[in-house]
Amino acid sequence: MKRLVSWIVGIVVVAGVAFGVHRWRRAQATPDITWKTAAAEKRRVAARITAGGTLQATVTVTIGAQVSGRIQTLNADFNDTVKKGKLLAKLDPQLFEAAVEQANANYLSAKAGLTRAEAQQKDAELVLVRTKNLADQTLASAAELQTAETNVTVMRAATDVAKAALAQASAALNQARVNLSFTNIYSPIDGTVISRSVDVGQTVASSLQAPVLFTIAEDLKKMQVHTNVAEGDVGRIEAGMDATFTVDAFPGQTFRGKVGQIRNAPQTLQNVVTYDAVVDVDNADLKLRPGMTATVTIAYAEREEALAIPNAALRFRPPPEVASAIAADLASPSASAPAPPAPARKPRAAPGAASSEPRTVYVLRSGSPRPVRVVTGLSDGSVSEITSGDVAPGDEVIVDVTVAGKPAGGATTAPPRMGRMF
Repeated sequence: MKRLVSWIVGIVVVAGVAFGVHRWRRAQATPDITWKTAAAEKRRVAARITAGGTLQATVTVTIGAQVSGRIQTLNADFNDTVKKGKLLAKLDPQLFEAAVEQANANYLSAKAGLTRAEAQQKDAELVLVRTKNLADQTLASAAELQTAETNVTVMRAATDVAKAALAQASAALNQARVNLSFTNIYSPIDGTVISRSVDVGQTVASSLQAPVLFTIAEDLKKMQVHTNVAEGDVGRIEAGMDATFTVDAFPGQTFRGKVGQIRNAPQTLQNVVTYDAVVDVDNADLKLRPGMTATVTIAYAEREEALAIPNAALRFRPPPEVASAIAADLASPSASAPAPPAPARKPRAAPGAASSEPRTVYVLRSGSPRPVRVVTGLSDGSVSEITSGDVAPGDEVIVDVTVAGKPAGGATTAPPRMGRMF
């Protein structure tokens, strides 16, 4: 029995030692690592700002009714091209015509009243002259002379009152005629009807605000995109910069324009401050329509023949399962020490851009990764410019890694900053 127990204990000890040796050998063995790389290359890099916007006509006029009434006729419909002065709609004029007739009658009455007042004034003045002559001959008393003078003054005042009444009647007649003219609604500009809000027989009520009947766009061949640019990016753009945009109606097609102005009025939505950057667009083929949602891209800086690497290389960090292999390789006597960073060369300054801290990328040299410190410049969201560091065109920078044929779970990939200096 004792011999059996001794055999079992011995077998367990030998198995444990064998398992420990196996684990130690596996730990010391270099894992099967596959590096995914991309070549550093000379290329054009453009820093861009992306913003959402809405297409609008350059000039849009809403046409309303200044008086209330029933729509009698409509002479324009959706998409009609109209000229300045064209009759678009007509309100029922019967009430306004009656008002003009009444105002005209009041005017004639006031005019007749003025004629009567002038005649009475003239008669009083003649009486005053005769009374003075009689008074000079002592044939009229002082009281009679005073009465004649008073009558002249009263008649002159009555004439002034009649003149004022005539002016009021004339103004009322003019107002009635103007109100009658408002029953005819004309186009104030040449353009295209993009909206009609009424039908024949509908009654419109104009009180504190004129009801909108039509919306007319002056020229749909010249349009604008009103974009919402974040306050952190508005300092990077200027009037005259090129812009491109896409709309959902034409997927895969890019339209071009230029920044016309950056408006100073802030717009705050959910504590986010934005500014309206207006992009002028040529719409000669009339593909674009008012109200379309556009995704606008503005290139605020660019480099020709810039040394660029993918942003994934800047985000890459070796996972724990291969970090030890990299450290052992760097510590080996045959490993060459990484070259010191090259002197920084100053790139052309971009509007609102600033230099950044050095960053680390991993370059594959002689089959082994080497950490290299670099300074980045412009980025277009997918690649970044290298302004200094031991990276040359053709160098393979590491963007990902697989261990034993499987993706390494420990690699870190921080999201890039779009359109900014890194």
